[in-house]
Amino acid sequence: MGARFGAPYPKELHCLSPGRTVIDEALNPVAVLAAHGARVRLVVVVGPHKTATMAYLKRYERDFEIAFTYQREVAGPELGGALLSAMAFCAGPTLLVLPDQILCGEGAERSALRAVELLEDASTAVVATAVDDPEEIKREGALRVEHLPTGARVTRAAEKPADPLGFNAAWASLAVRPDHRMNLVAAVNRNAESPLVGAPAVMVQSFTNMTEPERWRTQ
Repeated sequence: MGARFGAPYPKELHCLSPGRTVIDEALNPVAVLAAHGARVRLVVVVGPHKTATMAYLKRYERDFEIAFTYQREVAGPELGGALLSAMAFCAGPTLLVLPDQILCGEGAERSALRAVELLEDASTAVVATAVDDPEEIKREGALRVEHLPTGARVTRAAEKPADPLGFNAAWASLAVRPDHRMNLVAAVNRNAESPLVGAPAVMVQSFTNMTEPERWRTQ
């Protein structure tokens, strides 16, 4: 709903620069994935208040296949319900992209491409950034990422943990193989054991969650 954003329009349509909104920046890594030859279907889960967002996304009709579906009441509220509502439209490797999450700096542009490539050897991959603020850890999908000789790997994970101790990163995007798609739902469920433990990680410099006005005014 974007209640904390406090604007009369969807937060993902907030203009950051001429011709570029939050959702354009959020989709940039997906556009890079498509530019490298991947056939991309963009599955957008909406409520009846999102008609402006649906109209805006017409600009991507040449880049992606686009499917819209309502978030079904029987699927439940919040992100888990949105994911369940999208499942019937997903085929092949699936990437969870949040429309108000902007990846920034080194590694951001090719993060979706790299995450999907990692699915050749893993059922799930994460796009993550280092976080050292305990309060931010408690608001995000928290991770413990260890940098091993084989690459960065998640050794601990929890969705918005009450205790931030021991976590050093947060995920911005998730990629899964087709036969492990329900890992997305489990990953955002605070009451489920996280399937992200053991997953390889694509590290980006930072990400900005454009949820509250005071956060985007400083960008």
